[in-house]
Amino acid sequence: MSLQPTPHRDVNDLLEKLLSGAQSVLENNFSGLYLYGSLASGDFDWQKSDVDFLVVTFDKISDEAIRSLKAMHENLWQSGGKLAAKLEGSYVPLGDLRRYEANEKEYPSVNEGKFYLGRHGSDWIIQRHILREQAVAIAGAPLENSIDAIQPDDLRRAVADLLNEWWSPMLENPAFIKNSEYETYTVLTMCRALFTLEHGTIASKSASARWAQDALDGSWTELIEQSLNWRYGEQINKLNEVLNFIRYTVDTANNQFQ
Repeated sequence: MSLQPTPHRDVNDLLEKLLSGAQSVLENNFSGLYLYGSLASGDFDWQKSDVDFLVVTFDKISDEAIRSLKAMHENLWQSGGKLAAKLEGSYVPLGDLRRYEANEKEYPSVNEGKFYLGRHGSDWIIQRHILREQAVAIAGAPLENSIDAIQPDDLRRAVADLLNEWWSPMLENPAFIKNSEYETYTVLTMCRALFTLEHGTIASKSASARWAQDALDGSWTELIEQSLNWRYGEQINKLNEVLNFIRYTVDTANNQFQ
């Protein structure tokens, strides 16, 4: 078997190992593996992007299988180097994909080289839209018929909620925005949020940033350009401007839903 879902051989090799490992652990409970995010939209950047994935199961995952998945991912991180650490995703039963419901359920999740059980917040309204519209099926049936369509205003509201729940507190405590990497991530994320507030759909960070350069006041143009072109090792040191951009984006969302 040789998977080629992306133009990147190292990514394909990693996904093949992930698929093999997930199928081995889940056996008859495995339904599908899906790739989304920048690798599905064509905007993957080796320095900035994650390898976003979703594994779908037919039923709830047993505690024993969760322990085995944790061990499988630890082996991937040890053998797959920096690329394996970029894996970001979760394991979700098929029945929980149909629509977002706020609840206490926890799902096996992977992010930044850590395996944990985590809840899906309101951002999963956005994630479900991306999965439905853009996901690449590496194994399993396409997701279009498994996820209800998300309406434009529901996407706008989800973005506004995320801005207020997650980003607005950073105006008082910007510890998350600790270096140039996170500064640029924040700027591009704000561009993406503004694009969704305007258009009621989701675009990639880079496409949203290019739109924002044309659509927004020119005072943000240089900051966005620096964020688009940033590479590891470069220093931006624009924390105050980044915080002002967060404030502008939060205010835009709140004004829209007054």
